[in-house]
Amino acid sequence: MEPLTAHETSDGGVQFRKVSVPPHRYSHLEKSWMDIYTPIYEQMKIDICMDLKARKVELKTREDTPDISNLQKCADFVHAFMLGFDVIDAIALLRLDELYVESFEIKDVKTLRREHLSRAIDRFSGKGGKTMFAFENATKTRIVIADQKIHILGSFANMKVARDSLCNLIRI
Repeated sequence: MEPLTAHETSDGGVQFRKVSVPPHRYSHLEKSWMDIYTPIYEQMKIDICMDLKARKVELKTREDTPDISNLQKCADFVHAFMLGFDVIDAIALLRLDELYVESFEIKDVKTLRREHLSRAIDRFSGKGGKTMFAFENATKTRIVIADQKIHILGSFANMKVARDSLCNLIRI
């Protein structure tokens, strides 16, 4: 007996996901469209298109999609790009199964206002981003600071180490 294809397991229906594009990432999406489009369409066998009116990226399965989980992987990849990760870093979500994205706000750790908040962000970023790059290399994660939100891309264990260290840095 032959294994069922992804198209057959979904009762022959097309499944789809939509990922919203925030206004500040729209121009980045236009510049990086082919870098995003190529692995999704050619390697993962998922159709991808941009709905310009709704400002959403639409993903849907095809008949030749090898695995139904590819759709969710592609949605996570596009979502990671929208959070601010580079395409090269986010593409790892397509290739590796044990990678996740976690987000939290600085105010979830400690309530900071005005210059205290900016000092906490500067403490983590360091001069020219040196502290953040050293931090990323030590924890084997990728980190994006977007205003008061912090996004971490990595394996579960590495994300926990990075999150705990970041929280300790914020509490100082």
